[in-house]
Amino acid sequence: MGEVGGGGGEGGKPRARAVRGGFTWGMITRLKGTLERVEEHRAAVAPVGLEAVSIEVLLPAATAAALAGREGQVVTLSTLAYLESPNQGATFVPRLIGFAGETEREFFELFTTVKGIGNRRALRAMAEPAGAIAAAIARGDAKWLTKLPEIGKRMADTVIAELKGKADRFADAGVSDPDAAGGVAGGVAAAGVAAAGAMSAVEQDAVGALVRLGEQRSEAERKVAMAVARLGRVPGESNEVIAAVFAWAGR
Repeated sequence: MGEVGGGGGEGGKPRARAVRGGFTWGMITRLKGTLERVEEHRAAVAPVGLEAVSIEVLLPAATAAALAGREGQVVTLSTLAYLESPNQGATFVPRLIGFAGETEREFFELFTTVKGIGNRRALRAMAEPAGAIAAAIARGDAKWLTKLPEIGKRMADTVIAELKGKADRFADAGVSDPDAAGGVAGGVAAAGVAAAGAMSAVEQDAVGALVRLGEQRSEAERKVAMAVARLGRVPGESNEVIAAVFAWAGR
């Protein structure tokens, strides 16, 4: 998919800003409103004071997991707007990406300067907090990076080669992001901790089952965490967790 708008583009090329009737998409930098719906990589938010309007925002995987189960609450997201061309043609669709805070957004903009990582791929790959990903880049840990969706060995090496020394300031950021409101950043950090091994035996069994079905472990952990968050409890059986995962994916 072709992309223009805020942030870096494929191969690190800058993207042109699109203007329609004097309005620049890059002007949209924050969104505060009631969270109406969260899906795997997107959410719907009704802006404060404009409740009749519902805005769809794309989300990094870790942020989506942190927001799961928070429908009806007011959240604040830092945002990045861009235009997407689904078929590399002349038709462009406006998209808005939501982040837990400015730090996560800035890391995303850096991450998408890597050759081969566009907006959509970056959103799927960011299944862990930005600070954890940046820390892995800073220490040159390609093995850790390959646990992320969309990141294979070759891409992990490319990410380290292009971003080592640039991502250091983001390392471990997001655990307490002062730019985030509504507790979203803290939720992202908590989701990362859960994925790192604070899961119950039932959740771990569900993760193992998904891995046997072909899921990458990091993606399986993220999906299980989201399913449990939406259920509001840890079920007594792993089959219930797996059913919730598939029900969520089928929405």
